[in-house]
Amino acid sequence: MIGTWHGLIIDCPDPKALAGFYRELLGMVEVQDDGDWVVIGDAPDRPGLAFQRADVYTASTWPDPAVPQQMHLDVKVDDLDEGERRILELGARRLDGGGDSFRVYADPAGHPFCLVLM
Repeated sequence: MIGTWHGLIIDCPDPKALAGFYRELLGMVEVQDDGDWVVIGDAPDRPGLAFQRADVYTASTWPDPAVPQQMHLDVKVDDLDEGERRILELGARRLDGGGDSFRVYADPAGHPFCLVLM
């Protein structure tokens, strides 16, 4: 092992808003807020998700390959219908694709992510 995972950094136009979306989706807490850099996680000393302001940002157009996914998270849920209802209330939107065990969405900044049954 060379190192340990510290975090995933996601570019977006509004770090506070997107961090709030993922905080609610994943049940995490805000561990840092420097305005243009917001971090959420389980605790300050554990890996987390960081959101950094990108003044020039182009949202993914996936599944249209014009602007690729750039990144995506898989989020495990117990009930796809209930998970979908709750994330749509938070500002996500449903994308084409998916199947019996997963559904594809875009977060409020346009990053694709999936809800999955495991």
